[in-house]
Amino acid sequence: MLVIILIWASWMQLNQFWHLFAEGWFMSVTMVFGSFIAGASAEGGGAVAFPVMTLIFKISPEVARNFSLAIQSVGMTMASYLIFVKGIRVEHKYLWLASIGGALGMIFGTYFLIPLVSAPYVKMLFVTFWLSFGLVLFYVNEIYKRQTIEALPHLGFYEKTAIIFVGLIGGSLSALLGSGLDIFSFSYVTMRYHLSEKIATPTSVVIMAVNSVTGFIIHYFFIKDFGTQEFSYWLVSIPVVVIGAPLGAYFIKKRTRGFVAGFLYLIILAQFIGALFIIRPKGDLLVFSAFVFFFGIFFFFGFAWLSKKFRFLK
Repeated sequence: MLVIILIWASWMQLNQFWHLFAEGWFMSVTMVFGSFIAGASAEGGGAVAFPVMTLIFKISPEVARNFSLAIQSVGMTMASYLIFVKGIRVEHKYLWLASIGGALGMIFGTYFLIPLVSAPYVKMLFVTFWLSFGLVLFYVNEIYKRQTIEALPHLGFYEKTAIIFVGLIGGSLSALLGSGLDIFSFSYVTMRYHLSEKIATPTSVVIMAVNSVTGFIIHYFFIKDFGTQEFSYWLVSIPVVVIGAPLGAYFIKKRTRGFVAGFLYLIILAQFIGALFIIRPKGDLLVFSAFVFFFGIFFFFGFAWLSKKFRFLK
């Protein structure tokens, strides 16, 4: 942490970039919350940064996406470092399989999906799909009283392929939104296998750190569309996230599974309510949002049904 802050401060002083705080202070404040949530939940820092930037400050989704990937490359990598140093338990099979699929999805989404999706639809897709997941997770936790496991069972070829495919879809979402692989893969293993949120959450943090670095490299070195606006926001947020994300990871380590799940419900609900008030979807966008919501309910309940069929739900 000190090394990163020292490098950052030296770069800021060398280039006299301190004035950027006067223009981008609101992103520093946003990432106080975003980085903590990134370390403490299955939602990356982009899950806070993207809706705040696009919905409240009217920043383009392209800038918000690039910023999210860049800042998560720092903050969630720091959180991942703390997770491994402190011996916080992760699920390694899920981690590597989802990371492989996520890298493929990031490449596919960046080059083939981004040109096809308009900004308002991306915003509502983000908040509505995760609202459906939050409701299903609440149902199986609080009403169905599901039992959880601490590690995935032996996975055959098809099970491994399924997790890679889930990673591919999640990575494609991350390419559009700046985050998504973490919560999407988290939703799969918690619904399909009933992996405990206490294990799935830190695992999803590490997965999103890897995916964010992949996306940042693609945009900065290959596509070269990482502009001055997101670069400025990135610089004023780095000292915040190198502290906030590890702090979030350490905070959640000492909490119960129920608390972890409840924290996630709250984040998802707040995102959706905020989007409704700011976007006020009408017409085709409202129909699209309703379709995504009901598709998500069907989709995630399908995972729960699979877990029951294969006796992971008692």
